[in-house]
Amino acid sequence: MKYILLIYGSEAEMAKRSPEQMGAMLKEYGVFTESIRQNGNFLGGERLQLASTATTVRVREGETLSSDGPFAETKEHLGGFYLIEAKDLDEATAIAARIPGARYGCVEVRPIHAM
Repeated sequence: MKYILLIYGSEAEMAKRSPEQMGAMLKEYGVFTESIRQNGNFLGGERLQLASTATTVRVREGETLSSDGPFAETKEHLGGFYLIEAKDLDEATAIAARIPGARYGCVEVRPIHAM
C-alpha cells in the first residue's frame, strides 16, 4: 500500500540551528533516504521551500482567489514529504519514526487512496 509521510516542523526553530547542525541533519536525511531506497520503500519525496513562499488558491463562485502564504497560521509548517510503499500501517509508521524531522516536529502518515 502507498503512504505519504508529511513532515512538519517549526521554521523558527530550524532558523536557530547552526550551519553545522543543519549540515548534520541533512546528512541524516541522506542516509535515511538511501536506506528506504535500498529497501524498496521509496517512491518519491521532496524538501519544500519555506511556507512564506506558498500561495493559497481558492475558487469561489467561479472566481479564482489567491493569497500569499500558507492557509493557516500555525507553529509547525509542512517542510517536506516522502511517498512510500509499505505492507501496512505498522510498517509505514516504523519508517516515519526513522525520519530525522520526527525528533523535532511530527510526521503525519496517511494512506493514499487508490484511483
